[in-house]
Amino acid sequence: MLFSVSEHKRPKARSRDEGWRGWDDYARFYDWENQRTIGRRDVAFWLRFVAGKPGRVLELGCGTGRVSVPLARAGVRVVGVDRSPAMLTRARARGRRAKLGTTFQLVRADIRALPFVSGSFQIVIAPYGIIQSVLSDRDLVSVLTTAARVLEPGGLLGIDVVADVPRWAQYRNRVQLRGRMGRHTHVTLIESVVQQPARHLTRFAQRFVTRIGSRSSEHRFDLQFRTPSLRQVTNHLGRAGFTVDALLGDYAGNRWHKQAEAMIIVARRI
Repeated sequence: MLFSVSEHKRPKARSRDEGWRGWDDYARFYDWENQRTIGRRDVAFWLRFVAGKPGRVLELGCGTGRVSVPLARAGVRVVGVDRSPAMLTRARARGRRAKLGTTFQLVRADIRALPFVSGSFQIVIAPYGIIQSVLSDRDLVSVLTTAARVLEPGGLLGIDVVADVPRWAQYRNRVQLRGRMGRHTHVTLIESVVQQPARHLTRFAQRFVTRIGSRSSEHRFDLQFRTPSLRQVTNHLGRAGFTVDALLGDYAGNRWHKQAEAMIIVARRI
């Protein structure tokens, strides 16, 4: 069996303000956009992060398998978790193409309530802003607490926060990207950004206009991100049972500073 896919019941949505909304619709365009933004810039970092560790690795919010598939291809035993069926469908196809065998597993679940046995992973990773899709302190605490539970004592947690999201200028209906998707489809991304500084929220209203020959269609959805401060994250990590080992500012492993491109927190379960 190439890999397994299972489903776990998720906590009921407590409000309409949920960071998981929009990702099913976005799945079709996720790889296209990310090839033009983050690309594979962070993949080498995560490969180094897990290198030499014999235990299983859990990726929170694995999406289309952009990070987890390269890890599995390198021989790492990876389990990817995501809430979006559409994202997991694409990850499943990526896994098949890579012929990964049992090193790659997918589970549909909510990262606030992981459906795994306690202590079953050596490493948990949260790449490229996945915790920013968690829109409240309460939910962030749930993510960190459940991550601590599934880690073995001394296990590592790696969190990548996209630090510049709160600094994005607000704009409306700006053409951000253009290009081909496959052989025949031309795509234009038209985007609006709204900041809510008091709530640390950034809202991206995205319109993907696709054209094949003379036929065009438009796909609209919103994505919301909350960017917690470094103090908030480290305080919650401590309460969840972690100690912070390192704070990095880029994918080369340099130390974090206030203008760094990323905020990568390496924590260890006590």
